[in-house]
Amino acid sequence: MDSPHGAAVVAEGFGLKGPRGWAFRSVDIDAEPGSLIAIEGPSGSGRTCLLLALTGRMRPAEGRAEVGGLALPRRMAAVRRISALGPVPAVSELEPALTVAEHLRERALLQRRFDGSLRFLLRSRADRSAEARGRIEDALAAAGLDPDTLPKGERTPVRDLERLQALRLSIALALIGRPRLLGVDDADLKLSDSERAEGWRLLRSVAESGTTVLAVCSQAPEGTTVVRADTAAPAPAHATADDGNDSDSDSDSDSHTGDDEEETADAFAETGRA
Repeated sequence: MDSPHGAAVVAEGFGLKGPRGWAFRSVDIDAEPGSLIAIEGPSGSGRTCLLLALTGRMRPAEGRAEVGGLALPRRMAAVRRISALGPVPAVSELEPALTVAEHLRERALLQRRFDGSLRFLLRSRADRSAEARGRIEDALAAAGLDPDTLPKGERTPVRDLERLQALRLSIALALIGRPRLLGVDDADLKLSDSERAEGWRLLRSVAESGTTVLAVCSQAPEGTTVVRADTAAPAPAHATADDGNDSDSDSDSDSHTGDDEEETADAFAETGRA
């Protein structure tokens, strides 16, 4: 697969306001193309909204930002065309009842319909099918997901995938479009220490291949460009206070997910979903 040219991400005084106040503000970023950018902070700190704003899916309220030289919010649609989302609750989630193969085929068909050039559409059906298969194979390889290792191969339903396998599938689906910028929410949620390290190796590999990666997390590993969402703005009034101590328990992770989903939904209500 030809490596995409990653998008530089630059922001200064960047902020977004929702119906309950500021989701985040005063964010500064200066990241080169192909960077691994960790948006770090506790749940409710605006980290998911920052991810969506930088990928052109939420409209900022103040400051300036550029992604791949495209100014936000003026070029939001253009930023969406060069970016793709991995897993983001309530925005780009996997369908539990669908199989791995069904997700891959659906994404390839959507890619062909909305992003195909006239030259591509004029090619024979066999050539278009071969192109789609190639994109799927390349994306799976880049995400480190081998369907043959799954319990039922490509027929494995998403609900039967382990957390790290589901993360790999979501990333593979995003990479089918060969984006310049990849956004991943909750990169370290519900993962053991070894799985978390493996997940970060995956994201680093994607960045090293040329795609700039934005990853929301509770604690960023070394060697990443870190953006602290919780220091950018006070937690929204509806968010539960967080002392900054992370927990690996599933119960704590589930409650944190609820906070992030409410935060994202609130901001969407004010800014409009792209």
